[in-house]
Amino acid sequence: MIERLAIIGVGLIGGSLALALRRAGVVGEIVGAGRGVANLERARERGIIDRFTTDPAAAVARADTVVLGVTLGATADVMAAIAPALAPGAVVTDVGSTKASVVASARATLGAHLPHFVPGHPIAGTERSGADAAFAELYDAHKVVLTPLAETRPEALERVRAMWNAAGATVVEMAVDAHDAALAKTSHLPHLLAYNLVDTLAAAADADDVFAFAAGGFRDFTRIASSSPAMWADIAIANREALLAASAAYAERFATLLAALEAGDRDALETAFTRAKTARDACIVPESNEPC
Repeated sequence: MIERLAIIGVGLIGGSLALALRRAGVVGEIVGAGRGVANLERARERGIIDRFTTDPAAAVARADTVVLGVTLGATADVMAAIAPALAPGAVVTDVGSTKASVVASARATLGAHLPHFVPGHPIAGTERSGADAAFAELYDAHKVVLTPLAETRPEALERVRAMWNAAGATVVEMAVDAHDAALAKTSHLPHLLAYNLVDTLAAAADADDVFAFAAGGFRDFTRIASSSPAMWADIAIANREALLAASAAYAERFATLLAALEAGDRDALETAFTRAKTARDACIVPESNEPC
C-alpha cells in the first residue's frame, strides 16, 4: 500500500499510473506537482490527484513514494529541488526514456538518498500528452524496465516493482547501457525517422497535394510524429550516442536498399522486404499489434 504518492509531472505517463493504482486500490493520497496550473486542475477534476502544488519540494513532503514524470531536460533540476524535502526512506523513481542521463542527475543531486532511487521506464505511451490523455489501462500487459544501481536498496526496488505490477505492467530489469542501446533502436530511431519524413514532405513544393492523398500507411508510420517535440528533443540529446550508432546502422542498410532500387534488382528488394516482414510477424502479437 502506498500511503502518499507524489507525482511530479501529471501527464499521460504519471496520470495513467495514478489512475491504474487507484483502480487497484493500492494508493491513498496522491499529490500532483507541475508548472501548468490548468493541467493540474484538470487532473484533480478527473480524480487523478487529490491535491496539487507548483512546488515540487512541497509535493514530496511526507510522501512515501515519489514518481518523476517530468521531461529529461527538467529531471536534474527537479531532483535537486526535492532532495532536501524527501522523507527518510521515501522511494523515488522516474519514467524517463533514457537512463544514463537520469542516473547521472541522481548521483549529482540526491546525495544520501541515492539508495532509495530506482530508475525506471514504462514501455507504453501514446502520441497524446497532458492529464486529459491519461487512462488507467495504459500499462496493462506492457513492460516496465527498471535499471537499479549498485547502491539501490532491495526494499526500494521491490516497492517500485510492486507498484508497477499493481498498475498492470510486467517488470523486467536491465543494465543502464543495455536499456539505452535497445531503446535507441526500437523507440528513439523510429521517432527520428517519423519526424524527418513528415518534415521533409511538409517542406516540399507539392506538400498540399501529398498530404491530401496520405492514407493508412502514412498515418500508421507517422503517428508518433504527433508526440511532444520538446520531450523528444530532450530524449534525442540525452541518448545521442546510442541514437547516432543506431542511425548509422540504419543508414548503411538503407543505402544497400537504395542501391538495389537504383539497379532495378527486384529480387534483392523482395528478399529484404520478406526478411523484414518475417521478423516483424514473429515479434508482434497480431490481435493487439503490441510487441510480444
